[in-house]
Amino acid sequence: MHWLVKFVGDYFFLLSLAIVAVFWFLAKKDEKLAIVWQLLFGGAVALLLSTVASSLYYDTRPFVTEHIVPIIAHSADNGFPSDHTLLTAFLGFTIYLHSRVVGGILLLIALLVGVARVAAHIHHPIDIAGSFVIAALSVAFVQLLAFGWRRAHPASARSQTPA
Repeated sequence: MHWLVKFVGDYFFLLSLAIVAVFWFLAKKDEKLAIVWQLLFGGAVALLLSTVASSLYYDTRPFVTEHIVPIIAHSADNGFPSDHTLLTAFLGFTIYLHSRVVGGILLLIALLVGVARVAAHIHHPIDIAGSFVIAALSVAFVQLLAFGWRRAHPASARSQTPA
């Protein structure tokens, strides 16, 4: 069972990246551009929020506090938020704007990654929850900016489909 926890916790984010790449490849031309912008700007916002959150809240990793060997080798630094979970949740929320099914699958993968990282003793549940909140806030912020831009500049937004 340890191999499954290690595999999901360490490598399932790659499955999310592959699904997003295939989804992008199959998307319509105007939707491709929207996805790229959402990923770039949302990713920057997520990184910024993650950096701020980790400086405001320090969570000692479970293997340190419990004096055990983690299933996934990791440094004894701040566990908040979980970077793997943040990435996979961010991808899930972003693609959810374009497809509820594919986005839902990606969010399920993010949940599995988070659970595996808790089971591996390298994160607490608060680290996982924080990652989901940061990912959702990042996507929502960029979406609000995009809708604000479309309202302020309707002529430039005519050719784009709503995200």
